[in-house]
Amino acid sequence: MAAALGGDERLALLGLWADTQQVHALFLDERAMAPLPASVPVVEGAFAALSPARPAAAWFERTIHDLWGHRAEGGTDLRPWIDHGRWEVTRPMAPRPVPARGTPEPPEFLPVEGEDLNQVPVGPIHAGIIEPGHFRFTCQGETVVRLEVRLGYAHKGQMVLMRGKPPRVAARYAARLSGDSTVAHSIAFARAVEAAVDVAAPPRAEHLRAVMLEMERVANHLGDVGAICNDAAFALALARFGLHREAMLRAGQAAFGHRLMMDAVVPGGVAVDLAEGGAKAILSALAAACAELPALQRTYDDHAGLVDRMVGTGVVSPALVRRFAAGGVVGRASGRGFDARSLMLPATAEGAGAAARPLEALRLEVPVLQEGDVDARVRIRLAEIEESARLLRELLATVPEGKLTVALPPGSGEGIGVAEGFRGDIWHWLRLDGGLVAACYPRDPSWLHWPLLEAAMRGNILADFPLCNKSFNASYSGVDL
Repeated sequence: MAAALGGDERLALLGLWADTQQVHALFLDERAMAPLPASVPVVEGAFAALSPARPAAAWFERTIHDLWGHRAEGGTDLRPWIDHGRWEVTRPMAPRPVPARGTPEPPEFLPVEGEDLNQVPVGPIHAGIIEPGHFRFTCQGETVVRLEVRLGYAHKGQMVLMRGKPPRVAARYAARLSGDSTVAHSIAFARAVEAAVDVAAPPRAEHLRAVMLEMERVANHLGDVGAICNDAAFALALARFGLHREAMLRAGQAAFGHRLMMDAVVPGGVAVDLAEGGAKAILSALAAACAELPALQRTYDDHAGLVDRMVGTGVVSPALVRRFAAGGVVGRASGRGFDARSLMLPATAEGAGAAARPLEALRLEVPVLQEGDVDARVRIRLAEIEESARLLRELLATVPEGKLTVALPPGSGEGIGVAEGFRGDIWHWLRLDGGLVAACYPRDPSWLHWPLLEAAMRGNILADFPLCNKSFNASYSGVDL
């Protein structure tokens, strides 16, 4: 399989993970729009590397070695990733973890050759209240020759914590992998559980899930647009978009009892119903945001200094996006129009197909641009806000009656679930044994975005890094696991 991938560009690598005996890969057949899982046994501690054919596999392979100890034979990068040498044991998810010995080694960065080069280390602790990550810039003057990202500082043993738990208990950990995507991760995990035990969430629950997901998308896009503009010293946008983001968060509190709607989605359905007056609060927040968006966008377009900072900065080519199968805003700003909301997954139980796709009848419009720069990523967000607002108005007008949850049988099986978060497609895999989580893996879209941020900075000036970084807004915690 590893050898055959080199000549088959139809199969996009979505994720790569392991358990104690096997390594698992998830691909997307981009012609059929069908997910394809594949598993191979680990033989004498090793498996065939996919990174020579799929460069996005390199980070996954390094993580597999750090957590399980399985070695990627022929891998392009074998350096540690999540393990910074400070754990009490190595290979913590192996059947027999090995006690750690010695003192931590300093991280090894890739070499760069050339004259008059200087290195600028940034992080992992930053000036703002943000997640921890280290960025190593190699520059020639102000121009960035190479950026290398070092993550893992927010590692929390997510998959170990979820093992041995009933699905509805494990769902609380899935909801906290990356807090700004709590709804999307909860939906992907719930769908994986439902696929494993062959049940379908009730139609009302699926409808409310779709409402929550679009609310989460709108709130985060509003915050991101304001923050990107603020990194270009345009504080007006930060203030106005921030105001509308806060209104959406308050609408979430009014409608579902929590600003982020955390733990509102559970395997088998939803934990809370739409509160009385909740639809009105959501529609009111949307109306205020959509009323001001045209004026804010005109101000953005007419601000010459702002456009100068945005256009042509942090370009990611469509070819590179396709090669890494990047989704979400990053992919759609560079010509890849994949959106998991329109992915036709097979039904897992009678009637599950229609119930699981409440957006199917609403003619989802996916905005796509080709420029691949900061400006394109801003414009994709603005277009998605308007599209999500339209979807929310239609969803709230058509919420079906019915129950909120179904019982989960204490069975065994494997399942894969997907949701389109505001960053892109989120995938969860799990295996149940006697009704308990035996193994699981959550794949945040940021796995495929961070390497592209490294590429986007090449040839840009160091001062544009905050702008590029915020336009990607990749999750640290979602990758650190």
